Amino acid sequence: MTDAEDQAPTEEREPVLVSACLLGMNCRYDGASNLDAPLVEALAAEDCIAVPFCPEERGGLATPRPAAWIEEENAAAVVEGNSRVLTREGADVTAEFLRGAELARETCQIQGIRRAFLKERSPSCGVCQTHVDNQLVDGPGVTAEVLSRAGVEVVGVEGRRRED
Repeated sequence: MTDAEDQAPTEEREPVLVSACLLGMNCRYDGASNLDAPLVEALAAEDCIAVPFCPEERGGLATPRPAAWIEEENAAAVVEGNSRVLTREGADVTAEFLRGAELARETCQIQGIRRAFLKERSPSCGVCQTHVDNQLVDGPGVTAEVLSRAGVEVVGVEGRRRED
């Protein structure tokens, strides 16, 4: 046997996109994080490579920043150009949200990412719930909508869970 035959085959580690705030990065709109210890542990147990990503920062918004929400309808309407994302002061941040979502999609495409773990209730990352007209509603945020349309499996994570 050769040395190469003696070595067990190695599996490539799966890269997964993760809302940066869930990994403990202080990138929430208010400058805090949503560190989610059970998610971090689960990704380590699966031997995944967590790729931290904050679509709002990557789209060009500062941290901290004013809270924002989808103006009306839903994230699909924003992606299709039929609605906007506004801050509580009324500033239009649609372009930044769309830019961040597109950069998330590009990151997934370039790195071969097929799964994303995103912060629930965010106007960017929410998977099952987001904010529309300052109300919590069922449906995805802008980045979750874009990634889902691109075939990425999006998984919502509540955030701020502690170890058991």
